[in-house]
Amino acid sequence: MKVILLHDVPNIGKKYEEKKVSDGYAMNFLIPKGLVEVATEKAIERAEMRRAERAAHIKIQEDLTIKNLEAITSAEITLTEKANEKGHLFAGVHKEALVSALKEQIRIDVSPDFIELKHPLKEIGEYMVAVKVQDKTAEFKVTIKNS
Repeated sequence: MKVILLHDVPNIGKKYEEKKVSDGYAMNFLIPKGLVEVATEKAIERAEMRRAERAAHIKIQEDLTIKNLEAITSAEITLTEKANEKGHLFAGVHKEALVSALKEQIRIDVSPDFIELKHPLKEIGEYMVAVKVQDKTAEFKVTIKNS
């Protein structure tokens, strides 16, 4: 059965792609969970339009981020998080927290997709976090303090 993905589905594909999956998998799992829709002509047209809109939106974000790379390089953000006596955070700091801190403290809007963070920050201290857009990279300093 041909379907259009409405969300990113692991081991199948990305949002708005057209994929062929087994009938049982589609009918019993993907469709009831709202992850896909059947690939009719209208659904394919809508998916192509959405895919084009998404590509344009990503391109705009990339261009804005490239313009802001110089400001990002000199940026320093400070986060206050709860930690135990050894300095381990109770909740790790994820990309989304860094994005909101950049937006709030430095007034720079960056997509979480451009932040290179292999794993959440889990200890008090200073870190250098990279922002990579296309082939350009900038780093900013993150200081995590105990509340």
